[in-house]
Amino acid sequence: MHTPLATDGIAPLAHLGLIRARGADAVTFLQGQLTNDVTGMDLSQARLAGFCSAKGRLQASFIVWKLADDELLLACAASVLPAVLERLSMFVLRAQCKLTDASAELSLLGATGASAAARLGDAPAWGVRAAPGGTAVRLPDVDGLPRALLAVAPADAPAADLPADGWRLLDVRSGIPTIEAATVEQFVPQMLNYELIGGVDFQKGCYPGQEIVARSHYRGTIKRRMFLFECDALARPGQEVFHSGDASQPAGMVVNAAPLPGGECSAALVEVKLAALDGGELHLGSIEGAALRRAALPYTVPHDTALTA
Repeated sequence: MHTPLATDGIAPLAHLGLIRARGADAVTFLQGQLTNDVTGMDLSQARLAGFCSAKGRLQASFIVWKLADDELLLACAASVLPAVLERLSMFVLRAQCKLTDASAELSLLGATGASAAARLGDAPAWGVRAAPGGTAVRLPDVDGLPRALLAVAPADAPAADLPADGWRLLDVRSGIPTIEAATVEQFVPQMLNYELIGGVDFQKGCYPGQEIVARSHYRGTIKRRMFLFECDALARPGQEVFHSGDASQPAGMVVNAAPLPGGECSAALVEVKLAALDGGELHLGSIEGAALRRAALPYTVPHDTALTA
């Protein structure tokens, strides 16, 4: 059962950072690096995208949108930004594209409820609208609650009146994962349901790891998926989970987690073997750890019969 949340306000998002890509080749450069199509994206759209290793494992997840035809912003976890910026910059070579850390230039904030709706107007999910001093990206609603990611000049940033943990909890319940430092190169995109939430375009051209991602998709070989759980403990990204029938090896890993109101329990997105959902229990950290209770994601996961919303 969902715990009630604050339904209106502004949260600081210091756990996120921004990369700016600018130059005549910025769009085509990112098209060759990310899992999603950016060439067909206009100024009113944002997209979810991943940056994979050559082995098809996610090194970062981004929310990407255009400020101009030659300028884009990529929001990602601050904990992975320096390494990812360096890695992406290695591939620029002769392309007319400059990548910089824009985290100090623009403040990232999360708006919910009426505070989000006032800035979004009629924007659909993943729509982009101008905001004072910057832009507002509409993220998918959570339990009918509008959400906006704001990237605005510090002088124009509205005062934050909600805790960051409240925003993190909404993010977890949205079923949209963020790659953090503890989970770099742990997952192929489909393990995190990326193709179900619009994060992979199987029709676009090549990008690092594309062959592996495509092979997993067309051969139907995904045996692990991400689900939403709650537990009576504080979960953390990168923490392993174990099945009651096998204490010797982990059955999955926490992707993202946030405390529930009260602070002693948490909600978590957990990547797990599909076979581990057929019976028994999943536990956090070890088979002696807190039991994980399935909760409903806002979208359907293929081959999932263990929970009906």
